[in-house]
Amino acid sequence: MMAAHNTSEASVFQLEDWSRIRLEQVERALEQWITTEPPVGTGHAAPAALVEAMRYSVLDGGKRLRPLLVLAAHEAVAGSELGAAAALRAACAVELIHAYSLVHDDMPCMDNDVLRRGKPTVHVRFGEASALLAGDALQALAFEFLTPEDGSVDYPTQARLCSLLSRAAGSGGMAGGQAIDLASVGHTLTESELREMHQLKTGALLQGSVLMGAHCAQPQAQALAALRDYGAAIGLAFQVVDDILDVTADSSILGKTAGKDADNDKPTYVSLMGLARSQAYAQELLVQAHQALYRSGLENTRALAALADMVVNRAS
Repeated sequence: MMAAHNTSEASVFQLEDWSRIRLEQVERALEQWITTEPPVGTGHAAPAALVEAMRYSVLDGGKRLRPLLVLAAHEAVAGSELGAAAALRAACAVELIHAYSLVHDDMPCMDNDVLRRGKPTVHVRFGEASALLAGDALQALAFEFLTPEDGSVDYPTQARLCSLLSRAAGSGGMAGGQAIDLASVGHTLTESELREMHQLKTGALLQGSVLMGAHCAQPQAQALAALRDYGAAIGLAFQVVDDILDVTADSSILGKTAGKDADNDKPTYVSLMGLARSQAYAQELLVQAHQALYRSGLENTRALAALADMVVNRAS
């Protein structure tokens, strides 16, 4: 078996060093691109108060897992700088979609949460109307990122990335999963129903991040199919671990309100399967992720392997 697909050997890979370099690049781009400056060709500057709320929701916070998955998948497929400009834009775009979803999820009409990433949620800080608009603007800006007019990303790649992101975020992905989640409060779901909900709500955007990174290069069919399976495995694993942490970690570690799923009577893997079985299931999904990387036939999957380990073994 190739070393990149072995969990113990993948741990030799210095994920922290690899991530730091790429996160600095992502942070610089987000800092530069979320601005009051008008988009090219429009002449209309964004209101400063709106941009302030947008920047508050995105900058200086979060694990940035989705951007890292984009960049890791791109590097695994490209093996070079091929499509590097597109990959950076895709990495920033998925983070904006993730950030907008958190802004809306935290609002009183949804989860009504007051803490996110260790600070007051956007609606607490800026008010509900501003939070709603900030989320809307972040969603639109994500697609601006994917469609630059400077020639750095060719039109076929722009179209493919927009297609992948819209499907991951829309009614057949993240938004659809959130709708199922809201409708499931107070109800008992079967394991298959819970899996479907989380594959949409959380898994679709994580899997989409992997596929967007791959499509910034020129993936072969075998590799693309395997990366799709990898993304599905870690997407579900992330939510299983989230459910575990909701009952085992405190708010100061999580950076958000602990225990809120139980308080809101939401179905979770822990409530359905119990803590021990949920922990075992997360490890099963990790094995599936590593197996998918092995099937990909790609040589440089150490970052993807290490990110899978991080998703499952994280403490927050």
